[in-house]
Amino acid sequence: MTLKHTISLLAGLLVASTLARAEPEVPVDLPAFKEGQYVHQAPTVQDLMADENIHPELKKVILKGRDMFMNTQQLRGKYVFNDLNCKSCHMGEGRMNWSGPVWPAVTTLPDFRGKNQHVNSLEERIAGCFAFSMNGKPPPYGSDDMLAMVAYHKWLATGAPVYEKNIGGRGFSHLGREKPELSYQRGKEVYLENCAVCHGENGQGQKKDGSVVFPPLWGNGSYNWGAGMTRIFTAASFIKNNMPLGKPGSLTDDEAWQVANFINSHERPQDPRYTGNVKETREKYLNFHKHTNYGTVVNGDLLGDHDNTGDKPFLKPDVLRPRTFE
Repeated sequence: MTLKHTISLLAGLLVASTLARAEPEVPVDLPAFKEGQYVHQAPTVQDLMADENIHPELKKVILKGRDMFMNTQQLRGKYVFNDLNCKSCHMGEGRMNWSGPVWPAVTTLPDFRGKNQHVNSLEERIAGCFAFSMNGKPPPYGSDDMLAMVAYHKWLATGAPVYEKNIGGRGFSHLGREKPELSYQRGKEVYLENCAVCHGENGQGQKKDGSVVFPPLWGNGSYNWGAGMTRIFTAASFIKNNMPLGKPGSLTDDEAWQVANFINSHERPQDPRYTGNVKETREKYLNFHKHTNYGTVVNGDLLGDHDNTGDKPFLKPDVLRPRTFE
């Protein structure tokens, strides 16, 4: 991490902590783990540096992967074409339960994935995040950069059992998938009251000296229409358990649903799987898009009806391809 990036990050955290101090203390209200669930506490960097059983060269690779994870913007224009870092969605260095910890991908893959309807490897799962959430393209499979990312993910899984799927705090689906009655206007009210101070009234996010402090939530700088966060149930659970910053669990379930719908009722770069027709694309990938507003009419606009790929000079990275063993 560069000194400039560190200073910018500290400035952003100072803004957030100042805002938090200005309001009454709100208790952290995260859901309880269910009986029988496996709960993993991922290791810290301090653990890594103190572990004499890990070869110094491997430590370097793990730390390189962590650096890419925390400051993915250093890859802007190469693998990343929006304003997000991996940590934007996977908070707490990718270690934090209830914030999409990344280590379960290590212990549960290879496995069949509904999004692309075939068996995925860990590298392919990471590649999907670059292609959709980062609106970019992944490091090549087997490359030094991909190796570093994989090494960091695997190290976070240290001690976790393989193919244990009843994992506490995994993913973003705590609120379930059944949407309540949603109101764009109500979501806007929740957003302006709780989110705009960091992410901007127009969802543009905030930068300090050119470095992203708070990521944009829609527009060219945000995740594209194929990203998991466009699913309203995904965004709602993430928001409920992580936002506003410093006050996780302070929104009601309904407020989380409403603001998730509002955020995902705004335009963003095109789904890389786009066929040239938004209605056709929605229908082709309905197992995914039935949970999004893509291809639906909101406030008179057909969302996703465009060819805009944001700052990315291509639509679909070559790595997004079907796989079959027939």
